[in-house]
Amino acid sequence: MKIWIDADAAPREVKEMVFRASARLNVEVTLVANQSIWAPKNSLITSITVRDGANMADKYLVEHARAGDIAITADVPLAAVLVAKKVFVIDPRGIEYDDRNVATRLGARDLADAARGAGFELSGPPPYSSKDKSAFASALDRILTKAIKASQKAVIASAPNDNAQLP
Repeated sequence: MKIWIDADAAPREVKEMVFRASARLNVEVTLVANQSIWAPKNSLITSITVRDGANMADKYLVEHARAGDIAITADVPLAAVLVAKKVFVIDPRGIEYDDRNVATRLGARDLADAARGAGFELSGPPPYSSKDKSAFASALDRILTKAIKASQKAVIASAPNDNAQLP
């Protein structure tokens, strides 16, 4: 299990919470961005800069994230692709994306994008607040618990059956 952060727009508070969880649980973290992003000097934390053009950081995340990993992104189309790959996905405001809600959120995002394209002025998201920070912390704890349990089940399922009868 690894934690991936779509780091171009992730709030500092989100990254700090993830770094603390990484240290506590000994989990690798990779920040992926289109520009250089600071990361603490820690063997569990890596920063990848992808400068090849628009959405290349997203493509990198899609190519490298595996089922059971955790991704943090506010990018709903990216979240939809990652959910389809069985990656646990959290928005920096604490929204958990899954099979039940990602299509609805993608539709709402596309509708807002079309309205902006048609000339309507829509407000953007409000500033990142302490309520958002708290919601993210709770969601991160829930997702870490789910991902760790799934990882443990996968290890048990792949272990050889020592109780099998030999011929």
